[in-house]
Amino acid sequence: MGVEDLGTDAESGAGKATPSGKKESVFHRLYVGTGAFDIIGKRKRWYIFFAALVLVCIGSMFIRGFNVGIEFEGGTQIQLPAHGARGDISTSQAAESFTKALGEQPSETQRVGTGNAATIQIRSEALPADKVAKVKQQLFTDWAPIGANNQASVQAISDSAVSASWGDEISRQALIALAVFLVAVVIFLAIYFDTRMAAAALISLIHDIVVTAGVYSLVGFEVTPATVIGLLTILGFSLYDTVVVFDKVRENTRGLLGLTRRTYAEAANLALNQTLMRSFNTAFIALLPILGLLIVGYILLGSGTLQDLALVQLTGTLVGVLSSVALATPLLVDLKMREPQYQQQAQRVAARRAKAAAREAAGEDFDAADDDALAAELRKEKAMAAAAGVPARTPKARQQNKPRRTGGGVSSAKRKR
Repeated sequence: MGVEDLGTDAESGAGKATPSGKKESVFHRLYVGTGAFDIIGKRKRWYIFFAALVLVCIGSMFIRGFNVGIEFEGGTQIQLPAHGARGDISTSQAAESFTKALGEQPSETQRVGTGNAATIQIRSEALPADKVAKVKQQLFTDWAPIGANNQASVQAISDSAVSASWGDEISRQALIALAVFLVAVVIFLAIYFDTRMAAAALISLIHDIVVTAGVYSLVGFEVTPATVIGLLTILGFSLYDTVVVFDKVRENTRGLLGLTRRTYAEAANLALNQTLMRSFNTAFIALLPILGLLIVGYILLGSGTLQDLALVQLTGTLVGVLSSVALATPLLVDLKMREPQYQQQAQRVAARRAKAAAREAAGEDFDAADDDALAAELRKEKAMAAAAGVPARTPKARQQNKPRRTGGGVSSAKRKR
């Protein structure tokens, strides 16, 4: 066991006994923040988990790629009301009419909206005007969609062409915004905390971006401009949670180099446990409106911009809270423990604990060389003195009780004068 791992199990083991001998539950210790989980002590396991997750996501992005929307690929979109003279029109029926007209399948067919406002969207590669007209005529012949004037007509079916250059422009601007954001984050954290905290937070943010993008690649969610915008919004949440944990770590480690009670790793693990409930509660509260967006966007309004925003925010929030707790702070500990002063402090903690163990084995209760033990004994003596009503001796009292000098420098003849 290295010095940076020293004693984390002692500070963080589950089922810690109280002074009365009764063991505390994990949930109680999680609530009061006394160390229900040894995250720092088991950080190598977390590193393996995050490394495997990132490798899977990167592999999926290279092998499977992304299901990009029409805004990035370009193409034609045909939209018609979901209600026709012959009843409701399903997505499969609309796709069947498209195939009947052109002899090929559309890229995507989906229903958007609910009630009388529901529409069917058919997306395909870019089509010339004559093919678009042919598809619209086939849709009208098969299903006679009813327009806003409650009349079935070809004019109720609309079409639009999307250029791939528009999606490229969105992507380029998003990358610029991402680069500016990451640079600003590093500068801010380096000034507010230090460079090691900035480096740990930056690695955590990059992890969140890669994993969120990888989840989209693995599951096959469609990537739209709303997805890109949502990806930028989740970075703020992840950074906020990381800053909260780091601020508590800084508070717990202030003046640590002059103490021998716990190492930097133990103090950081305690800070994690003290902020763990706050992180979980914040993530839970943030997920409530996101789930609301997802439900409203998918069930009530159908697939659309709200659903795209909710999907990326749901994924990013879960990934962000996990990385801020189990990745950013362990990375910070490893970066800090590279510094000689923290290694030496951990060695002093180890020496003090070894000495305490030796005294306990020998049956000794007190060692004046131990700063903590000496302070405890002094507090005990003061408490006993106060309870006994013994007044403390003051310099004045000692001067009054001092015996007078006799003889010597002042002669009897001088007193006679």
